[in-house]
Amino acid sequence: MKTDRLFKWTNITTIWLWLSVFALLPILLVLITSFLVNDPVKLVSWKFTLQNYFSLINPLYLKVFLHSFFVAGLCTLICLCLGYPFAYILARFKSKYKSLLLFLVIIPFWTSSLIRTYAIISILKAKGLLNTVLLSLGIIHQPLSILYTGTAVTIGLVYSLLPFMILPLYANIEKLDIRLIDAARDLGANTIIIFTRIILPLTLSGIVGGVILVFLPAMTMFYIPDILGGAKSLLVGNLIQSEFLSAHNWPLGSSVSMVLTFSMGLLLLIYRRTNKIGQHHDSIGEI
Repeated sequence: MKTDRLFKWTNITTIWLWLSVFALLPILLVLITSFLVNDPVKLVSWKFTLQNYFSLINPLYLKVFLHSFFVAGLCTLICLCLGYPFAYILARFKSKYKSLLLFLVIIPFWTSSLIRTYAIISILKAKGLLNTVLLSLGIIHQPLSILYTGTAVTIGLVYSLLPFMILPLYANIEKLDIRLIDAARDLGANTIIIFTRIILPLTLSGIVGGVILVFLPAMTMFYIPDILGGAKSLLVGNLIQSEFLSAHNWPLGSSVSMVLTFSMGLLLLIYRRTNKIGQHHDSIGEI
């Protein structure tokens, strides 16, 4: 009994120390830095100011934020439209190949996303795989100029983040009680009503979870716009990278990072709320 208690407290203490040193402490340092003054020599000057946050109201920074929200929102919407049907079919798939399909979804995590992004270049470039196939089929008569455009950035983001949408949806849909759908059909409900009144509310927490896992990374993956957009598509992640590494304005870069952190916290609160709604629907269904 004492051994089990010692083992439990050792694990809990280790986890808390790990999170404190490698998660909470860095966030706290970034938060403190965001309220300091930039110093070209010492990086920061220990003077309290709110100017870094007021600077984000500048139309130039607002344009970057709005563009990032648009690109990340478009990427999230595409991932949701592609991932939801796939996750639903995969969760309801009654075959020995179900585990194989799920394995194929997870395989991309085994390879660096940076390497996979470079691989997209060989597909989208003027003499790449996509243009070669389309030209050979006679669908187009001249190569498409996709690489180094906003379209290429969107394709790269969707390709990299689609599994993050599929997995939480799959985990949520797999728990869906099929008896509720059968009961709705017996009562005369059509497909649209079944989806909007039963399936969608019960899988709402999975949708919000997938949106969180896709939306915020889509705004901060600075290397994808650099590689596929040719530095023409500036997102919030590129802005943070530029402020820290190029402009050496750590306080301003920290303020942008904290805005994203607060946004993540807000999305997590929304997820918690929707998760409670999903649990409420589940309890009603069990009754």
